[in-house]
Amino acid sequence: MKNIAIILAGGTGQRLGDTIPKQFLKVAGKKVIEHTLDVFQNHPQIDEIAVVSNPNFLNDVEAIVIKNSYTKLKKILQGGKERYHSSLAAINAYDGIEEFNLIFHDAVRPLVNDRIISDCIQALEKYNAVDVAIKTTDTIIQVNEKEYITGIPVRENLRNGQTPQAFKLSTIKKAYELALQDNGFKTTDDCGVVCRYLPDEPVYVVKGEQFNMKLTYKEDLFLLDKLFQLKSIAQQNETITPKAQSGLANSVIVVFGGSYGIGLDIVNICNCHGAHIYSFSRSENGVDISNKLLVAKALKEVYEKEGRIDAVVNTAGILDKEPLMNMSYEDVYKSININYLGAVIVAKESYPYLQDSKGALLLFTSSSYTRGRSLYSLYSSAKAAIVNFVQALSEEWYDCGVRVNCINPERTKTPMRTRNFGMEPDDSLLKSNVVAAVSVNSLFSSMTGEVIDVKIKRS
Repeated sequence: MKNIAIILAGGTGQRLGDTIPKQFLKVAGKKVIEHTLDVFQNHPQIDEIAVVSNPNFLNDVEAIVIKNSYTKLKKILQGGKERYHSSLAAINAYDGIEEFNLIFHDAVRPLVNDRIISDCIQALEKYNAVDVAIKTTDTIIQVNEKEYITGIPVRENLRNGQTPQAFKLSTIKKAYELALQDNGFKTTDDCGVVCRYLPDEPVYVVKGEQFNMKLTYKEDLFLLDKLFQLKSIAQQNETITPKAQSGLANSVIVVFGGSYGIGLDIVNICNCHGAHIYSFSRSENGVDISNKLLVAKALKEVYEKEGRIDAVVNTAGILDKEPLMNMSYEDVYKSININYLGAVIVAKESYPYLQDSKGALLLFTSSSYTRGRSLYSLYSSAKAAIVNFVQALSEEWYDCGVRVNCINPERTKTPMRTRNFGMEPDDSLLKSNVVAAVSVNSLFSSMTGEVIDVKIKRS
């Protein structure tokens, strides 16, 4: 049976307190609705997608569809004032003699995964109505109009509802036909309509996920961003993925800081898989990334030889483990110029080439970016700036098709670290070739605007 995903995007953003509806806000480099559509577009069992939009933002949805080439998206429908108006718009759009599976999902739940969708579709083989929920972890209390507790339901039987909610078209249509005859009809979700007006129809509950959260308040944007980072960790491969292998063949990649450590490992991986790789560094060929003329010259030489540049990686950096008050201003400027200004110069000079190729820029931060660390305040603050820089650039360059990401490795065994920290137990450090593999894979992923944490896999 045909599986049709209905993406409900009719929200106005009132609870978020923003003039832009929350589905059009950006997180991890894309608009929330784009992340959601990506999941359903890429799911092999979804045959068709329809978006039900806020009437004032139909043009925005149309622009998103065109830009992303969502081949499965066949209908953009106009929603109404209440949530159930959006559901009715989809039901009416597909009402006919043929039976369908309709899978309703909130546009502002961008972290729904393939497993949840697949489980909903499988459940529809046996049931006509399916919900998604997770166990309630908090104690729920019931109160009266005076805010007195009137009851405490047994938590074991309580669930927090999520989406998707999936139905046979004939079932949800019949439930709404009965509901619309009721003058006292009120609802917040479609499974509630089935439960109330088709009480003999069982609604099966598929297990959801804690991270399948709904963007409701401004604070949720921060949580979503962190959850996308955790998602990127879960999807990491320590070996080169087939997609990256295919992309590497004959691609043109420039690495700044490729003479040792993670940069050298990236160069070696790219060489092994047929990429046209070019490495620049101060020690190797005198290219200092804090010198815009040298960076521009290096990129121009590669472009004139190859005719394109598909990706630019900057691993160059210096770490001076020293109190600020002991540093000369010459050392202060050098640290800031290489660790931050250099990344800005690499990005700015790379942009025309990456815009032409719809390529990728990859920068590096450090785990110290989340908290300034004693004895390397300049390094920590520069790495925090890199994260903000990447997130901002990913939005600036998104419409041009240039992806920008940032690798955040846990403590890694590199010559720079050894010089500053001495010999450390091998099992306490990441191997630089592992970080390099994750870095290369990210160049050929669809991610943008993400801080990709790379951590030691612990048992």
